Amino acid sequence: MVLTPSIGYPLSFSISVSPTQLSAADITALLTEHSYLWLRAEGNQLCFSQTVPVNKLSDSAPVNTSDITLCQSSIRLFGKPIDGSLLYKLCQFIPVSNGLRVSLLQPHPQLPVAMLIEPVSKLSAELQQQLYIFASEQQIELVYLLQPVCLSEPGLLVMDMDSTAISIECIDEIAALAGVGAQVAAVTARAMNGELDFAASLTERVAALRGTPQDVLQQVLASLPLMPGLTELVHYLQQQHWQVAIASGGFTYFTDALQKRLALTATFANVLEIENGVLTGNVIGAIVDANTKARVVTELAEKHGIAQAQTVAIGDGANDLPMLKTAALGVAFHAKPKVQAAVSARINQGSLLQLLYLLDPA
Repeated sequence: MVLTPSIGYPLSFSISVSPTQLSAADITALLTEHSYLWLRAEGNQLCFSQTVPVNKLSDSAPVNTSDITLCQSSIRLFGKPIDGSLLYKLCQFIPVSNGLRVSLLQPHPQLPVAMLIEPVSKLSAELQQQLYIFASEQQIELVYLLQPVCLSEPGLLVMDMDSTAISIECIDEIAALAGVGAQVAAVTARAMNGELDFAASLTERVAALRGTPQDVLQQVLASLPLMPGLTELVHYLQQQHWQVAIASGGFTYFTDALQKRLALTATFANVLEIENGVLTGNVIGAIVDANTKARVVTELAEKHGIAQAQTVAIGDGANDLPMLKTAALGVAFHAKPKVQAAVSARINQGSLLQLLYLLDPA
């Protein structure tokens, strides 16, 4: 590295280094020492400094960072170590005149260090799309947020259950044990991709379970695989006095168990009709569909006095989209292509605990 003092600013400095020589550990050490720095690419060098130029194309003197007003938008980078080469490539997308302030992000001890990047001005829709393509090519998680959701203020998280809070589709597991697995799974896949009306598809799938012993539900429940990071995420949010709920197109047989296990605020799901220990193939009452899920976000926020700006929803299927769009922050988690295309906050790999990367601590 080359250390270059800033003339007239004895307490400030700049560091210029070849991107290929800057490891993820180097960046972590640098930002641990300095809290945050300004980042830009100059020629084939990556530069960190405590001051930001007014215009790099002129000879203007550096400006103290206290004179810079950041917009509320931010880029969150996580999912793999971030080295100099990756940051250099990222800088190619964002004009130098916008400025980039970078700092470390580690909201939970079980999460690896990630990076918070704060531009001076908001990014255009076109630039946002380019960044998501870049993230896909680099196999890293990137989320651009226009407005922060504050962890230290009262908040609400509403989760889908199947393939979000848990790693399976319960109805598919029930069907497999009942001997109609392929038939039901095919309908489930089409429903989650938005190819079928959810309520009609659920009615069709439940009808295929007619005559299934109730014991099959217990078999599925006994080995219910929680999504990695679920327990840690829920407990951490509860420690911050957040409300956490599940709104599911699945069944109360499973959501009730999760509510008890995780001390959830509330759960909403469909009730399977059981007579004489056997599934009748019917659902009791109104079906919890996409619109119901969206109403859950609004109604729970009102009930608990939570501002709409402090609401978060997370899910993976097409029937989650209204819920994701109702919340201030809607997150597509390991989601179907249609869902990813419809929202800007996406977590494609890894655990649920990574949701904390998207929440501001204060």
